[in-house]
Amino acid sequence: MVIRHFTATGYLIWDRGVFLHRHPKNGLWLPPGGHVEINEDPVEAVLREIKEETGLVASICEEPPFKNMNFDYPKSITPPRHILEEHIDDPIVGFHHHIDMIYYCKPIDTIEALHQGWKLFSDAELKKTLELYYQQKDTFDSSLYPPLDVLTLGIKAIEATS
Repeated sequence: MVIRHFTATGYLIWDRGVFLHRHPKNGLWLPPGGHVEINEDPVEAVLREIKEETGLVASICEEPPFKNMNFDYPKSITPPRHILEEHIDDPIVGFHHHIDMIYYCKPIDTIEALHQGWKLFSDAELKKTLELYYQQKDTFDSSLYPPLDVLTLGIKAIEATS
């Protein structure tokens, strides 16, 4: 039986681009995200992870699904845009899966507090890299570029929030 962890990831959109960084454990270009902690819902987790990792205060781009309902209880939690099951081979924790809830987010104010190491990948850059991936699928150097899922979801996030 495979161990599963619940995680939340935020595609942080700014000026028709998405912020990515080289993940310290695996060296891949990834958006901010991490584990959902005890007593935390996925929205709280993704906003906390964005703040911890990027230094930016963010908000979710989606509207709560029950916004127009005439009740205050039960509370509606904004659902993710996507849920992915990712296979993780962590040198410390070992092999496990992440059930990753994907949100599209945006900084609330400015990006002046952005921590070092984050790069804004433009919509055009992501699309060009995605095209390169499909042209050179067998020889594509994934250490230089974001992975296929990050390219695809980054483009979708920019398009959905523009």
